[in-house]
Amino acid sequence: MTLTEEEMNKIQQYLRQLFWNPDINIHPGTAKDSPAEVYIGKEFVGVIYKNDDEGEISFDWNMSILNEDIEQF
Repeated sequence: MTLTEEEMNKIQQYLRQLFWNPDINIHPGTAKDSPAEVYIGKEFVGVIYKNDDEGEISFDWNMSILNEDIEQF
């Protein structure tokens, strides 16, 4: 399911408050029915899917971490 603009704004505010980071932004997916995209500044960090399970709405944030991104640690 596609997130509405209102849902994206609410999730964006929630994540900004949760992580104390005003640079978190959520944008619509690039294609119809694609998940919303999460950015910190200009860095893409994941996608958010909307789920409807018998009328109960939830949102799943999927963040992939590449091995090459953590090799320095």
